[in-house]
Order: sequence, then C-alpha cells, then structure tokens
Amino acid sequence: MKLATYKDGSRDGQLVVVSRDLSTAHYATGIASRLQQVLDDWNFLSPQLQDLSDQLNQGKARHAFAFDPQQCMAPLPRAYQWADGSAYLNHVELVRKARNAEVPATFYSDPLMYQGGSDDFIGPRDDVVVPSEAFGIDFEAEIAVITGDVPMGTPPDRALDGIRLVMLANDVSLRHLIPAELAKGFGFFQSKPATAFSPVAVTLDELGSAWDQGRLHLPLQSVWNGRQVGLCDAGPEMTFHFGQLIAHICKTRNVRAGSIVGSGTVSNQGETDAQGRTHWPKGYSCIAEQRCIETIQSGQPVTEFMKFGDTIRIEMKGPDGRSVFGAIEQKIVESAA
Repeated sequence: MKLATYKDGSRDGQLVVVSRDLSTAHYATGIASRLQQVLDDWNFLSPQLQDLSDQLNQGKARHAFAFDPQQCMAPLPRAYQWADGSAYLNHVELVRKARNAEVPATFYSDPLMYQGGSDDFIGPRDDVVVPSEAFGIDFEAEIAVITGDVPMGTPPDRALDGIRLVMLANDVSLRHLIPAELAKGFGFFQSKPATAFSPVAVTLDELGSAWDQGRLHLPLQSVWNGRQVGLCDAGPEMTFHFGQLIAHICKTRNVRAGSIVGSGTVSNQGETDAQGRTHWPKGYSCIAEQRCIETIQSGQPVTEFMKFGDTIRIEMKGPDGRSVFGAIEQKIVESAA
C-alpha cells in the first residue's frame, strides 16, 4: 500500500491511502488519523489500511478523490528520529580523492551516520527556504525507510524485518557551512536544514523484485532547473544495505517506531574508456559530488551551487514507467527574516 499525509492545518496532518498509480486517495480517518498511530500499532492497523488500499486500487472505495501531491506534507511530518547514513562509498571515495585524502579502512566496515533534525520536515512541494546563497545550497537525492520497533543489538538480517515503509528524500545541505562545523568535532547541525520527503511512503510489497535484501534496485532521477543531471542506480553500489544501517543505530540503543533512516546520496562509479579517461554517464545525486569529479579531473570545481529561484525534482520510476513515490519538486527561496 501507499500512504501520504495531507495538510490540514495541524502539525501532523491527516493520513490518506493512495492508489498504486497515484491517481486517487482516500482518507484513513476510520482507521487512523496519523501515520505515527499506525507505526505504533502496525500489526493491528496496517491490515485495515491494506483492505482500504485494495478497495481503492479496485475502484471500489466510495469516498475516493483525486490525489494531489501539492497538498502533501512529508509522509511522517515529524519523527522521533532521523538518522542519515552514507551507504554509497563511491560518494565518500570521490569526496576524499578530491581532497587528496585516503578513505580510512574502517569506513568499509562501519557505516558513517549523523543524526539530523526531525522536528520540522517539509513536504515534497514545499519551498526550500535558506537565509543566503553564500551558504552553498545543495540537494541530495536519497532513499529512506521508516522503521517499527527494533530492539538494541538486533543484527543486520533481522533489522530488515523492522522496515515498515520506503520513501525518497531530499536531504538539503549547506556546503559552505559544513567545514567549520566538522572542524569542531561534533558533526553537522546548521549545515543540515529541514529535509523533504516524497509525497508517498510505500510498503515493501509495492516494490516487488526491485526490493532485494535491503536495497532498492531502481534508478533515481534528479532534475535541476529542468535538466536531468542524475539517473543513478540505487541498488547495486549501495555498500551498506538498510539492515546494516539500522543495526548500526541499534548497537547501543533501541530504535523506536517512527524512526527514519536515510541512505545518503545515491552514487554510482564512473566508467573508464579505452584512453583511460573516466566518465560518469549516470550523473550525480548532489552537486558536491559533481564538483569533486571536476576537481579530480581539472584541479578545480566548475559547477556552482544552487541559487534562489532554482528548482529540483527527485523521482523514481518503476519498470512500467510509473512514478513509485511521486516526485519531490522544490524551489529554492530566500527567507524573509
């Protein structure tokens, strides 16, 4: 099934069930009003939502209406936890290579992860509000999962059982603020503003064979100012699958229902031609990675970060060409304050 949260003037919105083709929706009011309620009582409430989903997909839901992504908040508008990893080591390797730095061996066995703000997510069509272009505005196209309860010490294979829903994310980064923050030794904070998520979150059965052992094997498209800059395969080069990322979090603590775990920037390796030159035909899922590639190839970056008025669209389509999660479509705007 596919679930979304409609704006209703409250902090947590109104839960709706969405048809598989994203054309129609139905309020889930008779079952649950908010997604967190469902996550807290998944075994009892999700079968009821599945029944409503089946009726909707069969055209038998009596009070169905046209689905409008513009009315969506993030599927989970605020969460108990937002932990974002860096599961695609190719991205880390490019960043390190551009700085002439080695990748520590431990990075290949122990995932990188930071804990972001989860009190104020933004919807898939909400503007990205930033105080200044000088902060180095960047998008980051990612996959994310929402968990149920996962006990402390759960191993990676069993941690996969804790995944309830999958969605897309735009983990906005302010690149020029990052170096000074990391130099303090406490990690990201001001450099990571509100994250946006796709219109809908979907259960694993909706993904079919594309979901395999904790990885989503579909291309993730990034369109910046109307131009496709990335069509990266999300599955094959994901070094750490979602079970490993969740297990990393719950090594020393319980993970509770309603936690969101991100994959980090989806990244693919380049291809080397007969002349020994490397090309990246699948593009990039964040501007910083393209700038790293330019630095490696010519000694300095050329591509600038985002400006006010820029737009970003992030979407994933299935083998049938239909959008799986709906598209994140956002505009960069200057804050009024």
